[in-house]
Amino acid sequence: MDGSGSSYLFDMRARGDWVRLRTLLLLRWIAVIGQSGAVLTAELAMGYTLPLPLCAGLISAAVLANLVATAVYPAEARLSENATLASLMFDLVQIVALLMATGGLNNPFALLVLAPVTISASALRLQPTLWLGIAAIVLVSLMSNLHLPLLGPDGEPIVLPLDYRGGVAVALAIAVAFLSLYARRVTVESYAMSQALSATQVALSREQRLAAIGGIAAAAAHELGTPLATVKLVAKELARELEDRPELAEDARLIHQEAERCGRIMADLARSGRQDAHIRTAPVTSLVEEAAAPHTTRGKRIVIRVDGEAVEERVPGSEEPPIVQRRPELIHGLRNIVQNAVDFAESTVWVDISVSEQELVMRVLDDGPGFSGEILPRLGEPYVSSRSRDTRRDLGEDGYEGMGLGVFIARTLLERTGARLRFGNVPDQVVREWQSSPRPTGAIVELRWPPGTIQRSKAESRRPA
Repeated sequence: MDGSGSSYLFDMRARGDWVRLRTLLLLRWIAVIGQSGAVLTAELAMGYTLPLPLCAGLISAAVLANLVATAVYPAEARLSENATLASLMFDLVQIVALLMATGGLNNPFALLVLAPVTISASALRLQPTLWLGIAAIVLVSLMSNLHLPLLGPDGEPIVLPLDYRGGVAVALAIAVAFLSLYARRVTVESYAMSQALSATQVALSREQRLAAIGGIAAAAAHELGTPLATVKLVAKELARELEDRPELAEDARLIHQEAERCGRIMADLARSGRQDAHIRTAPVTSLVEEAAAPHTTRGKRIVIRVDGEAVEERVPGSEEPPIVQRRPELIHGLRNIVQNAVDFAESTVWVDISVSEQELVMRVLDDGPGFSGEILPRLGEPYVSSRSRDTRRDLGEDGYEGMGLGVFIARTLLERTGARLRFGNVPDQVVREWQSSPRPTGAIVELRWPPGTIQRSKAESRRPA
């Protein structure tokens, strides 16, 4: 999907939450009360002459529909799309029939035909909404020419000028289209947001599971260390005592070798587990290296710098990088930002880190084509691709077809850590002042953390978790 809002406005899959029968029944009861009150007020209080038997029959049809639905279905039932469409179509026809019995477009309550279509646009998929909208426009056109006269208190029919009635019909048709598109837009954005948030939760759950697995691995390595050492000791003793029986001694030595191998594996698991679960804080450079690790083998150079000095070029005794919390949201969010930069970089991605008493600042830059101007204001929204199609290059055999979820997930997760994100393109002044080659010429993503969000002092980092 590209970055334009209209590209997913007509997503056939998007719909609101499933509609409960109780909701439609309540709305219909409100309509029955309103219709009955309007008819009785016009007839008894204002002196209009209305076909009361016909009006009573049409209102009774809505009452009967509610009673039948209540008897057949439980109130908490969630209606299928076809059932909801049928219910809203019934409401539309009932309202139009009542208006036709009371003056048609001469009746000021004619705008009530908008209600069923608006509900459909917010609760159903696009196709049933289109059918209901077309039906509403056809019925409004029919109502403008076919209706009973509305008799005033003096017994004379109230007839608005033909041009005015035609204008009302056109206005209603436009209102049906406008309100439907507006409600549809809100529904699609809510649908896209819910889908994207689900993807965000899955990503975060994956990081949390990996951290939990690391803790289990460390615990398992710790617990298995003692019995494994016992096996090694016994195997060694057996090999010594069975020297006069070479075939058995060889088996004992094999057991000893395999036990040592298991010990090395357990040691690796213990180190990995401690890194994933036991260390709650880490230098920010280590955190960035961990986040960027999956993308270091993709043919692009990733340079991590602290206050303008590359990490691999830092001399011993330099000031230590700031200590930050090691959180799954932070790692996964940074990983997505770095991935996006690597996807479009020509050769190099830079991660610049600077820290002060006021805040921790991290900037991810690349030497790619940069963000498109039309996409830039909407970056971070779900299903908005970070680079438009006209600036994408051939990044592989199948090309790059991002759905925009990566940046959305990164933004959502990083904002959970207290970060403020800003997306842009590298200013010309930065390009001119860059001291080395290659130079960043593409996109820049800036992240800022105020004090007390993810930063930890060295003394705090030494405290046991």
